[in-house]
Amino acid sequence: MKRIIISVTNDLVSDQRVNKVANSLSNAGFSVLLVGRRFPESVKLSQRNYSTYRLKMFFHKGFLFYLEYNIRLFLFLLTKKSDILLSNDLDTLCANYFVSKIRKIKLVYDSHELFTELPELIGRTFKKKIWLFMENFFLQRISSAYTVSNSIARYYKDKYDINMSVIANYPIARKINNHVVSKNKKVIIYQGAINKDRGIDLMIESMLYVNAELHLIGDGDLLLEMREHVRRLNLGHKVFFKGKVAFGDLFDITKEADLGLSFEDNTCLSYRYALPNKIFDYINAEVPILISDLPEFRCVLKSYKVGAILATRDIQSVARQINQLLSIPKSTWSAELLKAKKEYDWLIQEKKLLSFFS
Repeated sequence: MKRIIISVTNDLVSDQRVNKVANSLSNAGFSVLLVGRRFPESVKLSQRNYSTYRLKMFFHKGFLFYLEYNIRLFLFLLTKKSDILLSNDLDTLCANYFVSKIRKIKLVYDSHELFTELPELIGRTFKKKIWLFMENFFLQRISSAYTVSNSIARYYKDKYDINMSVIANYPIARKINNHVVSKNKKVIIYQGAINKDRGIDLMIESMLYVNAELHLIGDGDLLLEMREHVRRLNLGHKVFFKGKVAFGDLFDITKEADLGLSFEDNTCLSYRYALPNKIFDYINAEVPILISDLPEFRCVLKSYKVGAILATRDIQSVARQINQLLSIPKSTWSAELLKAKKEYDWLIQEKKLLSFFS
Protein backbone atom coordinates (compact mmCIF):
# COMPACT_ATOMS: atom_id res chain seq x y z
CA MET A 1 0.00 0.00 0.00
CA LYS A 2 1.48 3.32 -1.09
CA ARG A 3 1.73 6.01 1.59
CA ILE A 4 0.76 9.62 0.82
CA ILE A 5 1.37 12.59 3.10
CA ILE A 6 -0.80 15.63 2.34
CA SER A 7 0.16 18.96 3.89
CA VAL A 8 -1.71 22.24 4.33
CA THR A 9 -1.29 25.27 6.63
CA ASN A 10 -4.82 25.35 8.10
CA ASP A 11 -6.11 23.38 11.11
CA LEU A 12 -8.00 20.77 9.02
CA VAL A 13 -11.40 21.60 10.56
CA SER A 14 -13.23 23.04 7.56
CA ASP A 15 -11.04 22.56 4.45
CA GLN A 16 -13.44 20.71 2.18
CA ARG A 17 -11.14 20.35 -0.80
CA VAL A 18 -8.35 18.72 1.16
CA ASN A 19 -10.83 16.44 2.93
CA LYS A 20 -12.33 15.31 -0.39
CA VAL A 21 -8.88 14.61 -1.84
CA ALA A 22 -7.79 12.68 1.26
CA ASN A 23 -10.99 10.63 1.26
CA SER A 24 -10.72 9.82 -2.44
CA LEU A 25 -7.13 8.68 -2.08
CA SER A 26 -7.93 6.63 1.02
CA ASN A 27 -10.91 4.97 -0.71
CA ALA A 28 -8.64 4.16 -3.66
CA GLY A 29 -6.40 2.10 -1.37
CA PHE A 30 -3.68 4.56 -0.38
CA SER A 31 -2.53 5.06 3.20
CA VAL A 32 -3.17 8.77 3.75
CA LEU A 33 -1.82 11.10 6.42
CA LEU A 34 -3.08 14.71 6.37
CA VAL A 35 -0.85 17.24 8.14
CA GLY A 36 -1.94 20.72 9.21
CA ARG A 37 -1.38 22.98 12.18
CA ARG A 38 -3.04 23.50 15.53
CA PHE A 39 -4.40 26.90 16.58
CA PRO A 40 -4.87 27.67 20.29
CA GLU A 41 -8.63 27.65 19.64
CA SER A 42 -8.69 24.62 17.29
CA VAL A 43 -11.48 22.17 18.04
CA LYS A 44 -11.09 18.41 18.12
CA LEU A 45 -11.27 16.82 14.67
CA SER A 46 -14.11 14.48 13.79
CA GLN A 47 -13.42 10.82 13.01
CA ARG A 48 -12.12 10.35 9.46
CA ASN A 49 -11.13 7.40 7.31
CA TYR A 50 -7.57 8.69 7.01
CA SER A 51 -4.96 9.74 9.57
CA THR A 52 -4.40 13.35 10.66
CA TYR A 53 -1.67 15.23 12.49
CA ARG A 54 -1.54 18.90 13.48
CA LEU A 55 1.78 20.62 14.13
CA LYS A 56 1.98 22.78 17.23
CA MET A 57 3.32 26.25 16.48
CA PHE A 58 4.79 29.13 18.47
CA PHE A 59 3.84 31.64 15.77
CA HIS A 60 0.45 31.82 14.06
CA LYS A 61 0.78 34.50 11.40
CA GLY A 62 3.25 36.47 9.31
CA PHE A 63 6.77 35.63 8.18
CA LEU A 64 7.75 33.84 11.39
CA PHE A 65 4.77 31.50 11.08
CA TYR A 66 5.60 30.49 7.50
CA LEU A 67 9.26 30.01 8.41
CA GLU A 68 8.49 27.94 11.51
CA TYR A 69 5.82 25.91 9.76
CA ASN A 70 8.04 24.93 6.85
CA ILE A 71 10.93 24.02 9.16
CA ARG A 72 8.64 21.85 11.31
CA LEU A 73 6.99 20.35 8.22
CA PHE A 74 10.37 19.64 6.62
CA LEU A 75 11.57 17.72 9.69
CA PHE A 76 8.24 15.89 9.97
CA LEU A 77 8.23 14.81 6.32
CA LEU A 78 11.87 13.84 6.46
CA THR A 79 11.29 11.39 9.30
CA LYS A 80 7.92 9.94 8.22
CA LYS A 81 7.77 7.05 5.77
CA SER A 82 6.00 8.02 2.56
CA ASP A 83 5.95 7.26 -1.16
CA ILE A 84 4.23 10.42 -2.43
CA LEU A 85 3.95 13.97 -1.09
CA LEU A 86 0.97 16.22 -1.88
CA SER A 87 1.61 19.92 -1.24
CA ASN A 88 -1.35 22.29 -1.03
CA ASP A 89 -0.53 25.86 -2.04
CA LEU A 90 2.71 27.77 -2.15
CA ASP A 91 3.02 28.11 1.63
CA THR A 92 3.68 24.35 2.02
CA LEU A 93 5.74 23.84 -1.11
CA CYS A 94 9.22 24.66 0.17
CA ALA A 95 9.34 21.84 2.73
CA ASN A 96 7.68 19.35 0.38
CA TYR A 97 9.98 20.13 -2.53
CA PHE A 98 13.24 19.68 -0.66
CA VAL A 99 12.09 16.52 1.13
CA SER A 100 10.99 15.03 -2.20
CA LYS A 101 14.46 15.71 -3.62
CA ILE A 102 16.35 14.38 -0.60
CA ARG A 103 14.25 11.21 -0.37
CA LYS A 104 13.77 10.89 -4.15
CA ILE A 105 9.99 10.48 -3.94
CA LYS A 106 7.16 11.85 -6.05
CA LEU A 107 5.75 15.33 -5.36
CA VAL A 108 2.29 16.46 -6.48
CA TYR A 109 1.21 20.10 -6.14
CA ASP A 110 -2.35 21.42 -5.71
CA SER A 111 -2.70 25.18 -6.28
CA HIS A 112 -5.96 26.26 -4.62
CA GLU A 113 -5.49 29.89 -5.68
CA LEU A 114 -3.03 32.38 -7.14
CA PHE A 115 -1.12 32.73 -3.89
CA THR A 116 1.18 35.53 -5.09
CA GLU A 117 -1.84 37.59 -6.19
CA LEU A 118 -3.80 37.47 -2.94
CA PRO A 119 -5.16 40.81 -1.64
CA GLU A 120 -3.08 40.43 1.53
CA LEU A 121 0.03 41.01 -0.62
CA ILE A 122 -1.25 44.17 -2.33
CA GLY A 123 1.07 47.06 -1.42
CA ARG A 124 3.53 44.74 0.35
CA THR A 125 6.24 44.81 -2.28
CA PHE A 126 9.01 43.04 -0.34
CA LYS A 127 6.80 40.17 0.86
CA LYS A 128 5.35 39.72 -2.59
CA LYS A 129 8.84 39.55 -4.12
CA ILE A 130 9.75 36.72 -1.75
CA TRP A 131 6.65 34.71 -2.65
CA LEU A 132 7.17 35.42 -6.38
CA PHE A 133 10.76 34.19 -6.10
CA MET A 134 9.54 30.98 -4.47
CA GLU A 135 6.79 30.52 -7.04
CA ASN A 136 9.23 31.01 -9.91
CA PHE A 137 11.81 28.67 -8.38
CA PHE A 138 9.54 25.79 -7.42
CA LEU A 139 6.85 25.72 -10.11
CA GLN A 140 9.35 25.35 -12.94
CA ARG A 141 10.79 22.31 -11.16
CA ILE A 142 7.51 20.45 -10.59
CA SER A 143 6.16 17.93 -13.08
CA SER A 144 2.85 16.95 -11.44
CA ALA A 145 0.47 19.79 -10.62
CA TYR A 146 -3.18 20.72 -10.80
CA THR A 147 -5.34 23.70 -9.85
CA VAL A 148 -8.99 24.70 -9.32
CA SER A 149 -9.95 26.67 -12.46
CA ASN A 150 -9.15 27.07 -16.14
CA SER A 151 -8.22 30.72 -15.61
CA ILE A 152 -5.51 29.86 -13.08
CA ALA A 153 -4.21 27.05 -15.29
CA ARG A 154 -3.91 29.47 -18.22
CA TYR A 155 -2.16 32.02 -15.99
CA TYR A 156 0.54 29.51 -15.02
CA LYS A 157 0.88 28.36 -18.62
CA ASP A 158 1.39 31.93 -19.85
CA LYS A 159 3.77 32.87 -17.03
CA TYR A 160 5.86 29.74 -16.54
CA ASP A 161 5.00 27.57 -19.56
CA ILE A 162 3.80 24.75 -17.28
CA ASN A 163 0.75 22.61 -17.89
CA MET A 164 -1.56 22.32 -14.90
CA SER A 165 -4.62 20.11 -15.00
CA VAL A 166 -7.87 21.42 -13.54
CA ILE A 167 -9.57 19.59 -10.68
CA ALA A 168 -12.49 21.77 -9.71
CA ASN A 169 -13.91 22.32 -6.23
CA TYR A 170 -17.06 20.31 -6.79
CA PRO A 171 -18.83 18.74 -3.80
CA ILE A 172 -20.02 15.16 -3.48
CA ALA A 173 -23.59 15.29 -4.79
CA ARG A 174 -26.20 14.73 -2.08
CA LYS A 175 -29.97 14.38 -2.24
CA ILE A 176 -32.32 16.79 -0.48
CA ASN A 177 -35.07 15.24 1.62
CA ASN A 178 -38.54 16.73 1.48
CA HIS A 179 -38.55 17.87 5.10
CA VAL A 180 -39.34 21.59 5.29
CA VAL A 181 -38.09 23.61 8.26
CA SER A 182 -40.46 26.33 9.42
CA LYS A 183 -38.76 29.77 9.41
CA ASN A 184 -39.95 33.18 10.51
CA LYS A 185 -37.68 34.90 7.99
CA LYS A 186 -35.90 33.96 4.82
CA VAL A 187 -32.22 33.07 5.26
CA ILE A 188 -29.29 34.29 3.18
CA ILE A 189 -26.05 32.38 3.61
CA TYR A 190 -22.37 33.07 3.10
CA GLN A 191 -19.78 30.38 3.77
CA GLY A 192 -16.06 31.02 3.58
CA ALA A 193 -13.31 33.23 4.94
CA ILE A 194 -14.19 36.52 6.64
CA ASN A 195 -11.28 38.24 4.90
CA LYS A 196 -10.40 41.31 2.89
CA ASP A 197 -12.21 41.90 -0.42
CA ARG A 198 -14.67 39.04 0.08
CA GLY A 199 -17.56 41.53 0.06
CA ILE A 200 -18.56 40.80 3.66
CA ASP A 201 -19.10 44.49 4.43
CA LEU A 202 -21.30 44.81 1.34
CA MET A 203 -23.42 41.84 2.42
CA ILE A 204 -23.84 43.30 5.91
CA GLU A 205 -24.69 46.83 4.75
CA SER A 206 -27.24 45.56 2.22
CA MET A 207 -29.16 44.04 5.14
CA LEU A 208 -30.25 47.56 6.10
CA TYR A 209 -32.74 47.25 3.23
CA VAL A 210 -33.52 43.51 3.29
CA ASN A 211 -36.10 41.78 5.47
CA ALA A 212 -34.24 38.52 5.99
CA GLU A 213 -31.45 36.99 8.05
CA LEU A 214 -27.83 36.83 6.91
CA HIS A 215 -25.86 33.87 8.27
CA LEU A 216 -22.08 34.18 7.93
CA ILE A 217 -20.31 30.84 8.27
CA GLY A 218 -16.54 30.98 8.67
CA ASP A 219 -13.67 32.74 10.35
CA GLY A 220 -10.93 35.11 9.25
CA ASP A 221 -8.82 38.20 9.74
CA LEU A 222 -11.78 40.60 9.58
CA LEU A 223 -14.11 38.71 11.91
CA LEU A 224 -13.83 41.11 14.86
CA GLU A 225 -14.03 44.15 12.57
CA MET A 226 -17.16 42.83 10.87
CA ARG A 227 -18.77 42.01 14.23
CA GLU A 228 -18.19 45.62 15.27
CA HIS A 229 -19.55 46.81 11.92
CA VAL A 230 -22.79 44.89 12.59
CA ARG A 231 -23.00 46.41 16.07
CA ARG A 232 -22.52 49.96 14.75
CA LEU A 233 -25.26 49.45 12.16
CA ASN A 234 -27.58 47.94 14.78
CA LEU A 235 -28.04 44.80 12.66
CA GLY A 236 -27.53 42.20 15.38
CA HIS A 237 -31.11 41.00 14.89
CA LYS A 238 -30.46 40.29 11.19
CA VAL A 239 -26.79 39.30 10.83
CA PHE A 240 -25.48 36.22 12.61
CA PHE A 241 -21.89 34.98 12.78
CA LYS A 242 -21.92 31.18 12.95
CA GLY A 243 -18.17 30.61 13.12
CA LYS A 244 -16.42 27.62 11.60
CA VAL A 245 -18.66 24.68 10.79
CA ALA A 246 -17.30 21.18 10.21
CA PHE A 247 -17.81 20.18 6.59
CA GLY A 248 -19.88 17.19 7.74
CA ASP A 249 -22.53 19.59 9.07
CA LEU A 250 -22.30 22.26 6.38
CA PHE A 251 -24.68 20.68 3.86
CA ASP A 252 -27.56 20.36 6.34
CA ILE A 253 -27.18 24.03 7.30
CA THR A 254 -26.81 25.29 3.72
CA LYS A 255 -29.86 23.48 2.31
CA GLU A 256 -32.17 25.45 4.61
CA ALA A 257 -31.05 28.77 3.10
CA ASP A 258 -33.01 30.69 0.47
CA LEU A 259 -30.05 32.41 -1.22
CA GLY A 260 -26.28 31.90 -1.27
CA LEU A 261 -23.81 34.78 -1.70
CA SER A 262 -20.29 35.02 -3.11
CA PHE A 263 -19.20 38.67 -3.44
CA GLU A 264 -15.44 38.45 -4.06
CA ASP A 265 -14.20 41.80 -5.37
CA ASN A 266 -12.10 42.10 -8.53
CA THR A 267 -9.15 43.62 -6.67
CA CYS A 268 -6.52 40.99 -7.49
CA LEU A 269 -5.92 38.18 -9.97
CA SER A 270 -6.39 35.53 -7.29
CA TYR A 271 -10.01 36.59 -6.79
CA ARG A 272 -10.59 37.38 -10.47
CA TYR A 273 -9.67 33.82 -11.45
CA ALA A 274 -11.19 32.11 -8.40
CA LEU A 275 -13.80 29.37 -8.48
CA PRO A 276 -14.60 28.82 -4.79
CA ASN A 277 -16.17 25.83 -3.03
CA LYS A 278 -19.09 27.85 -1.78
CA ILE A 279 -20.72 28.35 -5.20
CA PHE A 280 -20.89 24.62 -5.82
CA ASP A 281 -21.90 23.92 -2.22
CA TYR A 282 -24.91 26.22 -2.68
CA ILE A 283 -25.85 24.46 -5.91
CA ASN A 284 -25.39 21.03 -4.32
CA ALA A 285 -27.75 22.11 -1.52
CA GLU A 286 -30.19 23.39 -4.21
CA VAL A 287 -29.89 27.01 -3.12
CA PRO A 288 -29.96 29.78 -5.79
CA ILE A 289 -26.98 32.12 -5.90
CA LEU A 290 -26.06 35.80 -6.23
CA ILE A 291 -22.42 36.06 -7.24
CA SER A 292 -19.78 38.54 -8.40
CA ASP A 293 -19.26 39.44 -12.04
CA LEU A 294 -16.01 37.48 -12.48
CA PRO A 295 -14.95 35.26 -15.43
CA GLU A 296 -15.24 31.83 -13.80
CA PHE A 297 -18.40 32.84 -11.94
CA ARG A 298 -20.04 33.94 -15.19
CA CYS A 299 -19.33 30.54 -16.76
CA VAL A 300 -21.45 28.86 -14.10
CA LEU A 301 -24.50 31.05 -14.77
CA LYS A 302 -23.95 30.87 -18.51
CA SER A 303 -24.28 27.09 -18.29
CA TYR A 304 -27.14 26.96 -15.79
CA LYS A 305 -29.79 29.48 -14.74
CA VAL A 306 -29.33 29.04 -11.00
CA GLY A 307 -29.21 32.67 -9.86
CA ALA A 308 -27.88 36.06 -10.86
CA ILE A 309 -24.72 38.09 -11.34
CA LEU A 310 -24.22 41.09 -9.08
CA ALA A 311 -25.17 44.10 -11.23
CA THR A 312 -23.21 46.71 -9.23
CA ARG A 313 -21.57 46.96 -5.82
CA ASP A 314 -23.84 49.82 -4.73
CA ILE A 315 -25.47 48.90 -1.41
CA GLN A 316 -29.06 49.71 -2.34
CA SER A 317 -28.69 48.06 -5.75
CA VAL A 318 -27.38 44.90 -4.08
CA ALA A 319 -30.30 44.98 -1.65
CA ARG A 320 -32.76 45.30 -4.54
CA GLN A 321 -31.24 42.26 -6.25
CA ILE A 322 -31.36 40.25 -3.04
CA ASN A 323 -34.99 41.22 -2.45
CA GLN A 324 -35.88 40.36 -6.04
CA LEU A 325 -34.28 36.91 -5.79
CA LEU A 326 -35.90 36.23 -2.41
CA SER A 327 -39.30 37.09 -3.90
CA ILE A 328 -38.97 34.20 -6.37
CA PRO A 329 -40.17 30.87 -4.92
CA LYS A 330 -37.17 28.64 -4.24
CA SER A 331 -38.84 25.81 -6.17
CA THR A 332 -38.59 27.91 -9.35
CA TRP A 333 -34.87 27.19 -9.46
CA SER A 334 -35.13 23.45 -8.77
CA ALA A 335 -34.90 22.06 -12.31
CA GLU A 336 -31.77 24.02 -13.22
CA LEU A 337 -30.17 23.38 -9.81
CA LEU A 338 -30.70 19.64 -10.23
CA LYS A 339 -29.11 19.70 -13.69
CA ALA A 340 -26.17 21.73 -12.42
CA LYS A 341 -25.48 19.53 -9.40
CA LYS A 342 -25.24 16.47 -11.66
CA GLU A 343 -22.38 18.10 -13.57
CA TYR A 344 -20.70 19.72 -10.59
CA ASP A 345 -20.06 16.40 -8.84
CA TRP A 346 -16.78 15.54 -7.14
CA LEU A 347 -16.90 11.93 -8.36
CA ILE A 348 -16.21 13.19 -11.90
CA GLN A 349 -13.17 15.14 -10.67
CA GLU A 350 -12.01 12.18 -8.59
CA LYS A 351 -11.07 10.20 -11.70
CA LYS A 352 -8.70 12.97 -12.79
CA LEU A 353 -7.27 13.22 -9.28
CA LEU A 354 -6.40 9.53 -9.04
CA SER A 355 -4.48 9.66 -12.33
CA PHE A 356 -1.82 11.77 -10.56
CA PHE A 357 -1.12 9.01 -8.06
CA SER A 358 -1.22 5.90 -10.24
